Amino acid sequence: MVERDWIYRKRLGIIVLLFIACFLGSFLLGRYPVYPDTLIKVLLSEVFPITPTWPAQTETVIFRVRLPRVFMAALIGAGLSCAGAAYQGIFKNPMVSPDVLGASSGAGLGAALGLFFSFGYNGVTLSAFLFGLGAVGIVCLVSSRVKFNPVLGLVLSGMMVSSLASSTVSFLKLVADPTNTLPVITYWLMGSLASIRQKDVLFAAPWILMGMVPIYLLRWRINVLSLGEEEAKSMGINTRKLRFIVVVSATLITSAAVSVSGHIGWVGLVIPHFARMLVGSDYRRLLPASLLMGASFLLVVDNFARLLATSEIPIGILTAFVGAPFFLYLILREGNRL
Repeated sequence: MVERDWIYRKRLGIIVLLFIACFLGSFLLGRYPVYPDTLIKVLLSEVFPITPTWPAQTETVIFRVRLPRVFMAALIGAGLSCAGAAYQGIFKNPMVSPDVLGASSGAGLGAALGLFFSFGYNGVTLSAFLFGLGAVGIVCLVSSRVKFNPVLGLVLSGMMVSSLASSTVSFLKLVADPTNTLPVITYWLMGSLASIRQKDVLFAAPWILMGMVPIYLLRWRINVLSLGEEEAKSMGINTRKLRFIVVVSATLITSAAVSVSGHIGWVGLVIPHFARMLVGSDYRRLLPASLLMGASFLLVVDNFARLLATSEIPIGILTAFVGAPFFLYLILREGNRL
């Protein structure tokens, strides 16, 4: 037991160092070069009285352009990984992800409607967030009518709402102006952090944190629930209430993330499995590892999105390149165990 705890602390320490390296390294990468010593001096100048020896645009790039983007990439990656790990626990299914109940599809529909009717940037963001919440609200309302198997009712209702939302988005793309509106809708749905600014951080960060904190505090209860419904009830856990809290928290995370970044898939599915391979299935260890690894993963992918081509690659495309092969590996591994 002592040796296992030591191994966990060692691996978690490596994950923490990896996150710090990815976070600080992301400030150095981009079209405008920022060197490590300059970055350290600029950051320290916010605390200590240091005479500037760097161009004024360096501070602008670091604090106005890269800081909001890097911070939101880390927060969105951590949030989606947290939501995905929590869903995999409460549904006892390793193949579910944060969009299983339709939050991502609902947010995509809200954004498509906002772009179609020219709501403006703030209007599109708010519309995506509210439609993401509304989609999961409909799922919960429909599934509440299923008395025999509420978990199955949630999943099937989520599939139904996601399908309806996706069909509506397809219709909007069909009737949208092919010159102006259609490309904007298509690009938004691919996911990107290119347009992240300080106002996006102020809008999305509180909702994401508001969703992450309850899940993190309830991680030991999720641990028990993942063992089975009857086991959890025998230990005095209100499984219905716990599942409701986790669903609401994960919905806040997913809707807020999608509202400012577009649809970024696979993070909430893949990262919890990587974390599980390193620290095991105990949610007291799995959630911290998932948060840090999700943040590091999205920071790295966003850096590739910025640098691989002359024009920025939508981040959703790159996460799919990683997630799809890993998902296939999981299917083959589980199939060989049957």
